[in-house]
Amino acid sequence: MTDNASATPQSPEPELSDSSQPARHRRGKGVQRRRVLIGGGGIAVTGGLAVAGFASASTDTSTAETDASATTTATSSSSAGVCTLTAEVTEGPYSLSGALVREDIRDGKEGVEVQYTFTVVDTANDCSPLGDALVEIWHCDSLGEYSGFVGGNGHTETDNGTFLRGGQMTDSDGQVNITSIWPGHYVSRAVHVHLRVHTDVTLTDDSYTGGTLVHTGQLFFDPDINTEVQASSPYSDNTTTETQLDDDTIYDDGGAASGLLTLTALGDSVSDGYKATLTIGVSTS
Repeated sequence: MTDNASATPQSPEPELSDSSQPARHRRGKGVQRRRVLIGGGGIAVTGGLAVAGFASASTDTSTAETDASATTTATSSSSAGVCTLTAEVTEGPYSLSGALVREDIRDGKEGVEVQYTFTVVDTANDCSPLGDALVEIWHCDSLGEYSGFVGGNGHTETDNGTFLRGGQMTDSDGQVNITSIWPGHYVSRAVHVHLRVHTDVTLTDDSYTGGTLVHTGQLFFDPDINTEVQASSPYSDNTTTETQLDDDTIYDDGGAASGLLTLTALGDSVSDGYKATLTIGVSTS
């Protein structure tokens, strides 16, 4: 996620230890708010409610249980209706500074294509769209390796320090599009994507400087579709044990409040890829 490949990476380590951090989600309930819509040859998996015309977090979840370094969320009322913050959680040990500002963050990495569309709304301003905000994401590749930290999941591969890292600026509607691949898996965490939202950044030729961090979160995937993806190539080459969503120590079974993505199939098979959408509620106050 950095245009400075010489940055010294942090020591790779599991983001959370199953032995030291017990799962705080509500076990056995699965993805309660998930519903599958079939139409137009695609499948959409949704989990949220309309807030100011957007899909957002669940009405009955006012807090998100995270690990000790995470921040709980709170709901607030506005003239536009119930306005819910997206869960704030730890950024984990694999973050880097200086995200490349670009739409396609794949850097040649193979995997199931995911076309992300995020809508950022400001809970401090009646959930109005937040324009000119930098949305950056980062995640592991099909073998569970992060750029800048390759080897942390036991695989040897070329590490350019930038693959599957980057971000884009939101438009006047608060929307941003980023193209990547479906993440692989590694020990102790369910499949996920890391996300940060910054305001007041100054753009450089291919990155940014300054700004204010207004949200740190994680994104999650429907477990049934994920099972199909992880069984396909090149994900099937990853033989490490996969943690399921129900057993993840960060996801709190809160639907969109915990970053559960809405997925729409781009074709008839897993290899055709998916469109993933989510409204992200942040507070600029």
